[in-house]
Amino acid sequence: MKIETAVRPLSTPRFGLFAALTLITLSACNGGRSADSTGPGGPATPDTLGKYDLYNQCWVMQADGRYVIRDGEGFAAVGENAEQAERFYMRAANLARYLFYTPDEMLLTAAGSSVSAVPQSAPEDGSDWTFSEAGNVLNAGTLGGMLEVADGGELILGSTPAALQFERATGCADYPEMPLAVSGQTFKGDVNAPALGFAEVHTHMAMGSEMSDGSGNVGPSAGGVMYGQAVNRFGVTEALKNCQAYHGPNGITDPEALILDMTPGQTHDTQGWPSFVDWPFHDSMLHQQMYWRWVERAWMAGLRLMTIHGTNIEALCQVAQITGPTRGQSPIGLECRDMEVGVSQVEYLYEIQNYIDAQFGGPGKGFYRIVGSPAEARQVIADGKLAVVPGLEFSNIFGCNVTFLPDGSELPQCDRAQIDAEIDRIWDLGVRQVFPYHDVDSALGGAGLFGTSNVLEFFNFIGTGRFFETYDCPDGGEGETYFHNAGYNSLAAPLMLGGDPITAAILDLTNGLTPTLTSTGRQCNQRSVTDLGIYAIDKMMKKGFVIDIDHAELRSKQIMLDHASTTSPAYPMVSGHDAQGGLTNAQVRQMIQQGGIIYPINKNGKGHVDFLARLNEQWELSGTDRPFSAGYGADANGLRTLPGPRGMARIMETGPVSYPFQMFQGEGWGPQFDGVAPITVELLSVPGADGRIWDVNESGMYHYGMIADIVEEIRLEGGQAALDTLYNSAETYLQMWEQTLAASADARTRPVPESVPE
Repeated sequence: MKIETAVRPLSTPRFGLFAALTLITLSACNGGRSADSTGPGGPATPDTLGKYDLYNQCWVMQADGRYVIRDGEGFAAVGENAEQAERFYMRAANLARYLFYTPDEMLLTAAGSSVSAVPQSAPEDGSDWTFSEAGNVLNAGTLGGMLEVADGGELILGSTPAALQFERATGCADYPEMPLAVSGQTFKGDVNAPALGFAEVHTHMAMGSEMSDGSGNVGPSAGGVMYGQAVNRFGVTEALKNCQAYHGPNGITDPEALILDMTPGQTHDTQGWPSFVDWPFHDSMLHQQMYWRWVERAWMAGLRLMTIHGTNIEALCQVAQITGPTRGQSPIGLECRDMEVGVSQVEYLYEIQNYIDAQFGGPGKGFYRIVGSPAEARQVIADGKLAVVPGLEFSNIFGCNVTFLPDGSELPQCDRAQIDAEIDRIWDLGVRQVFPYHDVDSALGGAGLFGTSNVLEFFNFIGTGRFFETYDCPDGGEGETYFHNAGYNSLAAPLMLGGDPITAAILDLTNGLTPTLTSTGRQCNQRSVTDLGIYAIDKMMKKGFVIDIDHAELRSKQIMLDHASTTSPAYPMVSGHDAQGGLTNAQVRQMIQQGGIIYPINKNGKGHVDFLARLNEQWELSGTDRPFSAGYGADANGLRTLPGPRGMARIMETGPVSYPFQMFQGEGWGPQFDGVAPITVELLSVPGADGRIWDVNESGMYHYGMIADIVEEIRLEGGQAALDTLYNSAETYLQMWEQTLAASADARTRPVPESVPE
């Protein structure tokens, strides 16, 4: 294998629970790339600079032939030489868009016709400049005007673009950014060899408080319940800033407490960057968990395939609409329809790709690559990058809502023609993985019941007009029959009936009705696959989607698996994050025999290794000759908690994660890593006296950037066998996807079922 480089610097760690004090010196101007360090103007500048070439480097600028200097509160092109010129760190805001960042932490910004310096801590739309090429010079514009040189040399916003030329320099200030705390080189692969790396099959990176880089004003996902952004044109200081505007003073109107936990009065410290006092945290569900640099850190550790689902719960969004003013938000214009929100999130993934490309020098240069086929994914992984598979996970896929009428009949809100049209629409958008079912009943069938909260009961009523109708799960829904327990234990927690606005809003939506389930053990959903549902599932197979059976009702899973067995080869199915609704051991074996994959919801190292032991037993019983493997599905940003710490007793038994630690070489790293250079992972900490320190030993997985730390836990807990199964999981996913396309070709030769098979 030929190993090539993707270098990342160390950050500046400080003491954590088990960390050693280490001093790391960063370059003043390189932002994580090769330093410019010779002469007042830096090393030689290329003869021609394109609009993508300025990214995250230190420059001086000439405008119409004169060097730009600082002139009071503004800027002027009157300098005679580079020594006089203002230094600009050209922070990439997106493709061919830049922020002019000065050594005193200001941004060159237009307002009206004037151009001045504003604090980086308070950026404006006029701080975001779009560049274009004009022969061998560049032009820059914002707010509908162009950067222009006035008669006296003053920089203004006008209509005559200044001819801009740049020379490399030193003396810039580092633009604030989340550190990686990783040094060394991640690995490339060989397109003709099995893919090396691990697969993440369930995330929601597009969930956030704005589905753009901050310039598009698209609006929030899922009614604005999730705070923070994966990317922002102004960087981490805006993407992860104080959440008070969304969650109120001291977090008093956080929808996590009000809607999901139903614990009005719970508070949290709203500070974001750089102190992050209370968030992100492993049990904080509605603060951004997937900032792009955290994903980059996971990629450095060997993440090579990631499915990112557009997601939504219409009923949750509707409650958010009603309670929006309570949380300081205007509910006007919030989109709540599953398909529209989910599609918008998938569209946002392409903007995330563009943003990351900009940080690496232009289109196609970033580590994050959206793919539409296993062949594309193999090439991306061979290039040492992250293959991103867009997906959709919500109840009303294809707009197939259902309304249950008082007489017991139902009113589906889609038909076969609509299903066909929507399948084509999302395929053309790039969606390749789909959930037929989620948390609320639909015209296609019933949701798989799980957990102990009654919140989904109310969401089902709000979304369909009735609470779940249930039956006693087979064999009690737990025990030796089950790999994942089925159903839920009735209503373990009663709805809080205080005077809070959330209770009032929910009861208003249900006309004061509450569920009346009796406690008779674990309850499964009486509603299974409908005739319209089997049609949709069959058409998904004919199109070639990867189908995830999680969230389907227990009997629905069996119907799907049996229908998938009718093709040659069998159509493989995915269970990517613990099979909500239940999964029997027999179903696990059938999935394995049919080429499917069963990955756990992301756990700490101990939990992951325990899962492997259970899965390996079923793997061997299935009789498959496929190599054993398992990635994970973190469900990050999916309204779930991330793994907590292993606990002091376990840490004392197997050892702590000891920072810094090495990956790809040493104990536990098998022969597949021969020739792969190691990387060193430091304690992740935000620079500065108030910067946050994240230690996996103390509180587990605070956010997605801790994946590398979780992998080290897996090594400590399970050794080479556990690492082998993890780093084989990208290859296993690709083989499953390739079999999916082969089975799809056969499915297209078979008739569409008219009804659910008996």
